[in-house]
Amino acid sequence: MHTLVVDLGYGDAGKGAVVDALCGAGEVSAVVRFNGGPQAAHNVVTPQGRHHTFAQFGSGTLRGVPTHLSRLTCVDPLALAAEADHLRAVGVPDPYALLTVDRRALLVTPYHAAANRLREQARGAARHGSCGMGVGECAAYALAHPVDAPAVGDCTSRPRLLRRLRLLRDRLADEWGVPLPAPPVEDCADAYAAFARTVALTDESALHRLVRQGPLVFEGAQGVLLDEWHGFHPYTTWSTTTFANAEALLAEADAPDGARRLGVVRTYTTRHGPGPLVTEDAGLTNALPEPHNGHGRWQGAFRLGHFDAVAHAYAVEVCGGVDALAVTHLDAPARAPLRICRGYGIDGARVERIAPGPPGDLVRQAELTGRLLRAAPAVWETPGADPGDWTAALSAVLGAPVLVESSGPTRQRVRAPQATAGATAGESMRAPTQGPPLGV
Repeated sequence: MHTLVVDLGYGDAGKGAVVDALCGAGEVSAVVRFNGGPQAAHNVVTPQGRHHTFAQFGSGTLRGVPTHLSRLTCVDPLALAAEADHLRAVGVPDPYALLTVDRRALLVTPYHAAANRLREQARGAARHGSCGMGVGECAAYALAHPVDAPAVGDCTSRPRLLRRLRLLRDRLADEWGVPLPAPPVEDCADAYAAFARTVALTDESALHRLVRQGPLVFEGAQGVLLDEWHGFHPYTTWSTTTFANAEALLAEADAPDGARRLGVVRTYTTRHGPGPLVTEDAGLTNALPEPHNGHGRWQGAFRLGHFDAVAHAYAVEVCGGVDALAVTHLDAPARAPLRICRGYGIDGARVERIAPGPPGDLVRQAELTGRLLRAAPAVWETPGADPGDWTAALSAVLGAPVLVESSGPTRQRVRAPQATAGATAGESMRAPTQGPPLGV
């Protein structure tokens, strides 16, 4: 059975450790990346102390599981080269031998990254919390100029690549009225040509082959609460972070059924940078230090709060349900007095459910964001310090059994599928819908 891994929060829930554990628990033919790009940061720490932050390579790489970057990813060959260098340093002798890339995937270039940073600087105090790596600019440019957007396949044709890179650079420079602080086009083209000679570039038949070789793990980037259509606009990503992309790829590979939808959550809620975090508690920062997360120059501060059941239940709903959960940081309740927020107070009203709206209505999502920024926790549940009580509580809150338990960076346990009573693949469970909904 294929497994689709999605973060139900604002990102940083522990997808890397979960994917690594799934790859170690059974036969997995490949990890497929289905959204995002070089801005991902999925940490895997082995019991032997090897650590890598996965961005574009799949988080099963330290176990020798291949990665496929699908047509729905944005690929940065320069960042990929740096990541491959680090993988070699931690014991993966030939990372590129474990990688295939769809020719249709968009290229993220230094010109996208430069424009991204100029845009964030221009926002001043109203920054959105971008990673500053150009993924959003890459997606926006492809929407505005679909015929001219550089793609991975262009790396095999220097004339076409040079033409598209120059057009991209000049358009973005004209938009900002200044030369972009980025390398010359010819240097980028040289690096991209080397990338194309080194990595196996594929067409749509690659996923068909992988599906038939054995179970796949589809590894999502970022989190559902940052989704481009369902997230709290404008503090969102230019990427579909739900299961939709993974399911579309399976349908294209003539394998639309038989996939388990796995939602990843922490025992507490975190986010990078600005935007709603209703349960934020500054006191948790010292109690729960983050060795692999901190203040980012472009993202902003790493913020912590108690588990937000209202927001996570909303994520489950906009995903269309989940079959199972992966619960990470189960060691945290013993180190800090963590609670679960079951309801908000907003403008004098009690809210226990956020009602999803139609995808693409960003005006509605922005109005929802405004209300969430005025919200405060009003209804609490306190499971205590025992990890078993937390898995039971989160299973009840989100309406799905727990398949993966994670305590600390190296302690992950994948339960046998038959031990997860409740939903099976194709019978996704929705979070309970109760109380007055928050809608606009």
